[in-house]
Amino acid sequence: MEQPQKNFKIVSDKKTRMILPNAITLIGVCIGLTSIKFAIDGKFAIAVVAILFAGLMDALDGRIARLIKGTSKMGKELDSLGDVISFGVAPALIMYFWNLQYLEKLGWFVCLIYVVCVALRLARFNINSEEESSWKDNFFEGMPSPAGGIIVLLPLVLSFSGLEEFLFKINYDLLVPSSFIIVSILLISTIPTYSFKKIVIPRAMTKFLLFGIVLFFGALLVYTFKILAVSSVVYLCLIPVSYFHYKKIKKEKNITSDEEDDLEDVL
Repeated sequence: MEQPQKNFKIVSDKKTRMILPNAITLIGVCIGLTSIKFAIDGKFAIAVVAILFAGLMDALDGRIARLIKGTSKMGKELDSLGDVISFGVAPALIMYFWNLQYLEKLGWFVCLIYVVCVALRLARFNINSEEESSWKDNFFEGMPSPAGGIIVLLPLVLSFSGLEEFLFKINYDLLVPSSFIIVSILLISTIPTYSFKKIVIPRAMTKFLLFGIVLFFGALLVYTFKILAVSSVVYLCLIPVSYFHYKKIKKEKNITSDEEDDLEDVL
């Protein structure tokens, strides 16, 4: 007697496929909230590491959702809510307990401005992400909230990195509120920044890329705060590069579009 064939599928229902990415997002939220607890206890180094892990969860949830076809509107909104907590509220409170509380009302006001800008940044991102995909997907409009959450922690990272002996004396009472204001402006600005989402790597370069990734994360594990500080500075230096790169591509696309319009008129 012939046995009926059975088609085995790891995940067949979309509602089931939504569970994993949403669970990763919620884990990131928990890690972000826990970083605040570490800051309250005065464990600022661990708080920074917790924000890094929250960033890792944020990088994984969307990619896994697209990989297993588990994307959803709920996941999108949940991801934005998690980003407000992990890269808005948490970094603001960490820096408040570390330095800004000594500025009293001004310090709290700076925190409020930053968190509001993170929320506005994410609201704009949700609206823009509904547009059709194009070459512009290689760029973010303004600084993304995860990057903003790391950059505002840069003064704290510098204090743990041991790089101060190679730099001039840092006035943290001035650097911390200044970094908050600058990052807040970059978050809500329209300055294009690299998204690193659609990078095409030639097959011959794959092994070198993998080696570079392993080398970077290995160094990050050993020299956490030094690598994090240097990476943050490199990212800031890439902002003007991404701006001019965006302008160059936009100009080329506009020229191509005008030529196509002229051709249509002739035809």
